[in-house]
Amino acid sequence: MSPETVRTATTTTAEPTGVRWGRVIVIAGAIIAFLIGSGFATGQEILQYFASYGYWGVFGTGLVVLVLMTYVCVEFLQAGQEQQFERPGLIYHYYGGKVLGTFYDYFSIVFIFLSFTVMVAGMGALFKEQYDLPVASGGIGLAVVAVVTVGFGLTRLTDVIGRIGPVIVVLAIGLGLAAVLRNPGGVAEGHAALPSLDLTTASDNWFLAGLSYVGFCMLWLAAFLAAMGRTTRSSKEAAVGGSLGAAAFSVACIVVGLGLLANIDTVAGMEIPMLALARDVSPALASTFSIIIVAGIYTTAVPLLWTVAARFFVDRSPHFRLLAVGLAALGTFIGLLVPFSQMVNVVYVINGYVGILLLVLMLARTVRRVAARRAA
Repeated sequence: MSPETVRTATTTTAEPTGVRWGRVIVIAGAIIAFLIGSGFATGQEILQYFASYGYWGVFGTGLVVLVLMTYVCVEFLQAGQEQQFERPGLIYHYYGGKVLGTFYDYFSIVFIFLSFTVMVAGMGALFKEQYDLPVASGGIGLAVVAVVTVGFGLTRLTDVIGRIGPVIVVLAIGLGLAAVLRNPGGVAEGHAALPSLDLTTASDNWFLAGLSYVGFCMLWLAAFLAAMGRTTRSSKEAAVGGSLGAAAFSVACIVVGLGLLANIDTVAGMEIPMLALARDVSPALASTFSIIIVAGIYTTAVPLLWTVAARFFVDRSPHFRLLAVGLAALGTFIGLLVPFSQMVNVVYVINGYVGILLLVLMLARTVRRVAARRAA
C-alpha cells in the first residue's frame, strides 16, 4: 500500500494510556445513536432481521451481531486513532488496498446516501401512521433539521447524538421488556405462528441475516468511526468506547426482537411495529414513544448526511454546507417515493452482502497485524 493512500500517524512521545470515561460514554452513545435509526426505532429492521426467524433469529442473530459488531466498532475506532487518516474514507484503502479500497470508498457513499433516504421514508411513515399528517411533512422536516445540525460540524454532532443515544436505547429496551412481560407466553406462541405469517425477511436464514445486518452497519460506521477515532486519547479508550456501544446496541436488538416476537400477530404487516407495541400498552405511551422514534431517526440521519458531504468537502466549509443542502433535498425526493418497509428490505439487504466482503478484508488485516507483532 502506497504512503499516499493512508497516512500513518507518527509521534515522538508514548501514546497516552488513560481512559476518559466521559469521552467513552459519548463514543458509545454516538455508536448507539447512529445505529438506532428509522429501521431500529420503528421496529421494522428488527422485525425483518431478528423476530421473523423466531428463537434462532432473536438469539442466534443477536449473538452474531454482538460478536461481530464489537469487533467492527473497536477496529474502526482504533484504526482511526492509530492511523489519523487525512480523510475518513481512506479507511477503506487501509483494509482493501487501492482497487477494493477505491470501490468501497465510492460504493459506501452511495449506500450511505440511500440510507439517508430510508430515514426520510421512515419519518414520513411515522408522521402518517401516528399523527395522520402527510408523509411529506415528516420527510421534509427531517431534512431541514438534519441540514442545520450537520452545519455545526462533527465535534458538535457527536456530542449531541452521543447524549441522545443512551436514552433511546434504554427506552427501547424498556418497551421490549414490557411487551414480553405483558404476554409471557407470547414468545413461544409467536415462534409457533411464524410459518403461517407472510413476513418480509432479510435473508433465507438467520445466520445470513446476521452477517448481512453487520455488513450494512459496517458501511454506515466505517468513515464515521474513523473520524471519531481521531478524537480519542488512546487505543484503549477507543476499544472501551467501541465495545460498550456495540454491546449495548446488540442487547437492545435482542430485547426488542423478543418483544416483537411475543406480539408477532399484532406487528405483522405494520410499517411501524414499535408503535403497535406501545399502543397495546396505552395510547399515551404510543404518543410518547413516537417522539423517541423521531429522535432515533434524527440521530442516524444526521451522521449519514455528514458522512456523504464530508467525503467531498472539508467539514463546516461553505461547499460542505451547500452540498449537504443539495443532498438532503435529493434524498427527500427519493425517500418519499417508495414505501418505508420496501426501502429497508431493498437498500439494507443488498448492501449488507457487499459489507460482508469488507468484514473479510478487515479480519484478514487483523490476522496479519497480530502475526507481525508476534513475529517482532
